[in-house]
Amino acid sequence: MSVNPQSLFDKIKALPAERIIEIEDFVDFIATRAQDRALARAAAAASIPAFSSIWNNPEDDAYDAL
Repeated sequence: MSVNPQSLFDKIKALPAERIIEIEDFVDFIATRAQDRALARAAAAASIPAFSSIWNNPEDDAYDAL
């Protein structure tokens, strides 16, 4: 699927104002969701060194196979 921003802009311009507001809200939601996911991935990656001694131990090796 090729992206044609101008085609999208033209379609949006043809909509009534209340629909354009909905589209703007949706775009904001998508951007926020992407930021939230990136933050969650960064937090998970940052916690790996702190938890590695807890997670990597002989008592928990059985859970690694699950």
